[in-house]
Amino acid sequence: MSSWVIGMMLGVSVFLGSIAVVALMWAIKKGQFDDEEKFLNAVKFDTVEDLNDAANLERKKEKLKKKEYRPE
Repeated sequence: MSSWVIGMMLGVSVFLGSIAVVALMWAIKKGQFDDEEKFLNAVKFDTVEDLNDAANLERKKEKLKKKEYRPE
């Protein structure tokens, strides 16, 4: 291959890569990846039994942590 083809491919790659980085930074700045309502929407459809089960699981986890606590 001639050097101008390699230079052209390198230039296009750098240009497209910089566009991708700018687009990613814009998306992060604008909050495109934040899902603030995820947990709120999940709770809307939970029943009382589901919430009680979750609370019981948390209590069991806390008891297990206290039971296996070993100071070093």
